[in-house]
Amino acid sequence: MEPAQSEMSILPNGKGHDLAEDMCVPMKTLFQEEQFDDPEGPMAESDEFLPTGEGKKPIRFTDFEGKTSFGMSVFNLGNAIMGSGILGLAYAMANTGIMFFLFLLTAVAVLSCYSIHLLLKASGVVGIRAYEQLGYRAFGMTGKLAAGIAITLQNIGAMSSYMFIVKSEFPLVIQAFLRADPSSTEWYLNGNYLVVLVSMGIILPLALMKQLGYLGYTSGFSLSCMVFFLSAVIFKKFQIPCPFEEFAVNATATHLHSNFSLVDHSHAYHNGHVEDDAHCSPGFITINSQTAYTIPILAFAFVCHPEVLPIYTELRDATQRRMQHVSNLSILIMYVMYFMAALFGYLTFYGKVEPELLHTYSRIDPYDILILCVRVAVLTAVTLTVPIVLFPVRRAIQQMLFPNKTFSWFRHIGIAVTLLTLIDMLVIFAPNILGIFGVIGATSAPCLIFIFPAVFYIRIVPKDEEPMSSTPKILAACFAGLGFIFMIMSLSFIIIDWTTGSSNSLGGH
Repeated sequence: MEPAQSEMSILPNGKGHDLAEDMCVPMKTLFQEEQFDDPEGPMAESDEFLPTGEGKKPIRFTDFEGKTSFGMSVFNLGNAIMGSGILGLAYAMANTGIMFFLFLLTAVAVLSCYSIHLLLKASGVVGIRAYEQLGYRAFGMTGKLAAGIAITLQNIGAMSSYMFIVKSEFPLVIQAFLRADPSSTEWYLNGNYLVVLVSMGIILPLALMKQLGYLGYTSGFSLSCMVFFLSAVIFKKFQIPCPFEEFAVNATATHLHSNFSLVDHSHAYHNGHVEDDAHCSPGFITINSQTAYTIPILAFAFVCHPEVLPIYTELRDATQRRMQHVSNLSILIMYVMYFMAALFGYLTFYGKVEPELLHTYSRIDPYDILILCVRVAVLTAVTLTVPIVLFPVRRAIQQMLFPNKTFSWFRHIGIAVTLLTLIDMLVIFAPNILGIFGVIGATSAPCLIFIFPAVFYIRIVPKDEEPMSSTPKILAACFAGLGFIFMIMSLSFIIIDWTTGSSNSLGGH
């Protein structure tokens, strides 16, 4: 019985407390916390955490008094949802068609809201707001380790993908602004140095914040950068003709001085125009060899589940209903931004759009000031997202390795420095680890989005409240089955990708 009590005395925000010192916790609740060895036993403490029907003000979680406002919580969760995958959504639309893309995006958004509902309902029943502790409550140490490992792998993969963007894009931006020689060996054009500089100078100080709520301001700024990106994509749609003339052709034309050459170039462009006209009309439902790769990208576009419960912990006046509103609003905002970015990016280039949208703009004019500013905005957004993603990883590590320890600044800082060092080493010394990230994303993401929320809900919610034959638990079981299907599909796509030697990757978050 002692291990169970130790687990429950650990707060989801990383703090520990002595039960004898917590004078504000009713003795009834303390006694019942010792009884959680039987996950299906009586859950009378749920009255402490869920709104009552008698009009009384619901009692908040007694472990932590949240201070983060509703708006800041929306910013944090929205920033956690927003990933680098937004740059590839126009390419996804080109390979699915507008209507099929809209259907898939809507389905994923609705399923994500339902998944968060299951998480919040399970956490409300037992009064726990930490993903790993839900796993422990449902399946003991096995569930706790499974959740912790999945969160760690998924978020390390996400942070590494963000830092890969910094490594590849930041030198190009500096080179374009300075009009530097591409063969220059200056240190500020070396992506490896820039990754370390950004990690130590920007990400680490933000990652050392004690509470996630403090990052609400940086999250708001990060989202504003992505709004700027979206505005530029919409603006460029009405500025770039279809078919577009590539930068190399323009540069060649300026160096030709004979009339014959100019006429010949004009004729070639005219022929190209006629040839490309067929590619300047949108497709509404498209099925091709690349369509299968876009489905996992869309399925993982709303991965934010490891961050939901930490944000819930720090939400002011926290209730299940209030946090569900935070989640719904965040997903709605990202849904609109995703669709608009995909639509206008696709309608600008149609079938010519590349997997990374900004690279397509560079084919027209690599020195376009607006696009360079957009690149800086995207780099800023992904950089400011890394600390948000790091928080759940640090919490998962603390829950797995130091479950009975109180908060320690030394451990808090040490885990952050270790994680950033590991990620920087991966980005610098492993030039091609997309396959590893693909396997991680194909296994941990379906677990965190579909499987774990559903099975935790089925296991934690008492049978006397919702029998296994009840509609909510049947839906949850079907939801878990859908997660297994997605996992099998994603792994199959990766295996096909490896065997065929294709360069496609299961991108996304």
